[in-house]
Amino acid sequence: MSWRLNICFISSLFLFLLSMINIFMGFYFCLMNMSYFIEWEVVSINSMNVVMTLIFDWMSLTFMGFVFFISSMVIFYSHNYMEGDPYISRFILLVLMFVLSMLFLIISPNMISILLGWDGLGLVSYLLVIYYQNFKSYSAGMLTVLSNRLGDVAFLLSIAWMLNYGSWNYVFYLYLMSDDFEGLMICVLMVFAAMTKSAQIPFSSWLPAAMAAPTPVSSLVHSSTLVTAGVYLMIRFNSLLMSSGFGKYLLLIGGMTMFMSGIGANYEFDLKKIIALSTLSQLGLMMSILSMGYPNLAFFHLLTHALFKALLFMCAGVIIHNLGDCQDIRYMGGLINFFPMTSSCFMVSNLALCGFPFLAGFYSKDLILEMCLLSNLNFISFIFYFFSTGLTACYTFRLIYYVMCGTFNGAMNNNISDDSWFMLKGMCFMVFMAILGGSMMMWILFDTPHMVCLPFYYKILALFVSFFGALMGYQVSMTHYSSSLFSMSLIFVSHFFGSMWFMPYISTRGSYVYPLYSGKVYLKSFDQGWCEYFGAQGMYFVFKNLTGFTQSYQNNYFKTYLLLFMVWLIFLFFLY
Repeated sequence: MSWRLNICFISSLFLFLLSMINIFMGFYFCLMNMSYFIEWEVVSINSMNVVMTLIFDWMSLTFMGFVFFISSMVIFYSHNYMEGDPYISRFILLVLMFVLSMLFLIISPNMISILLGWDGLGLVSYLLVIYYQNFKSYSAGMLTVLSNRLGDVAFLLSIAWMLNYGSWNYVFYLYLMSDDFEGLMICVLMVFAAMTKSAQIPFSSWLPAAMAAPTPVSSLVHSSTLVTAGVYLMIRFNSLLMSSGFGKYLLLIGGMTMFMSGIGANYEFDLKKIIALSTLSQLGLMMSILSMGYPNLAFFHLLTHALFKALLFMCAGVIIHNLGDCQDIRYMGGLINFFPMTSSCFMVSNLALCGFPFLAGFYSKDLILEMCLLSNLNFISFIFYFFSTGLTACYTFRLIYYVMCGTFNGAMNNNISDDSWFMLKGMCFMVFMAILGGSMMMWILFDTPHMVCLPFYYKILALFVSFFGALMGYQVSMTHYSSSLFSMSLIFVSHFFGSMWFMPYISTRGSYVYPLYSGKVYLKSFDQGWCEYFGAQGMYFVFKNLTGFTQSYQNNYFKTYLLLFMVWLIFLFFLY
């Protein structure tokens, strides 16, 4: 037990100290408007220099600090959650490799060193998703890694296109790229790569499937590491994205992702998948707002979302851990009586997700929606933004009702209690940041005060939509399921919205069932059909029959020889 405690405690303490240093340095760099480039000459052979470039500005330092902070709390939390695992050191090392890959991605202005972090995230995420080593984990891991490999291919192609500029340090060429065809191609490829890594439509199905990983990993992945890599890359490439005119397409894709995942979460009953779909909704919000030309707002929401989403997964992990690995919310209920501390954290994180005033999520979501109202936005995007905000409150209050209210619906276990010391300590730090983090970053990152002046009904529109969505979520939860339900008469529509617009079927069965069936048809038709008839088997039968025919002339039959002699004489007679 002592060495398990040591590896968790030492790793979390080291990461926590690093996080504090990076966060305060990031705030200082932001206030002083500083940015450092560090070039490290790795090797020099004759005239060839291999140089690694690192960028330290307020964005990279702040993001690194948040990644370190959340990972330190997650590792501390894992001591209790993974207590039955005999190989916890391997798990902690995988998490540290995950954080290191994200670190490479954050501080690299060079495409090659970004690729190290980008591929490292894909590989380690696969190892963490299949950590429990069952059939479901293997399937989810394969879907995750193959979906991400599509983005890796686009990344490699963009590296090849960057050769036109003579360097892979993209930060020096962003404004130059906006004027030529190479820059447009690089922008398209990078948007494609970011869409796969951040699970935008049509690559969304891997995100809920990745819930097969342990809950501490889900907490880290969905808050600050894997899924945010694509958003962070698009924030860095934002000037190229806006100048290329490709932002309007990303705005539509982000809005559709937000809308689709918000509806899907209202049909879901798996606790972790509901939270995963809420992550997908927030990723769509980040993508759409940065495609409108507000990268700092997207980054602000990225940081605030990381705080309350990590806390939300931690609370879900405590519930799942104490209920004997039960994840179905229909078997929960009344858990506020068993887990008072966890329920308080759960409520704070859920309200922050909804944008409850003066919690972390309010400062970023409300500002984003107000900037949408100020912008020259079309009606479809407007509907996507505000309807998705209402859906967020709807599935959040539905989740709160199922998990916290009423009576307990599962099998009663005498061990249900809120006494996981390490889990609670890790969550208490996260609650503190989920309450105060939004206002603190708002004051520091946006140092110049801005007045957003809107009419009264526009100003309260976001709060009204959230309140109405919460009311709808409560009413939906109160409904008793029976055959007279309106949704049961439209079962195809319900299945369509509840299954993420059939995307999991397209990504899994659609990608292997029909190719396998066509391969079977081709095998029967060609390899075992016409090719056999005219190929190897056909030649075999022809030569076999010819051999049998010629063999009959070699059996010393006098009639045969006489017949052949007569044929030969007739042939000579006609020839001469």
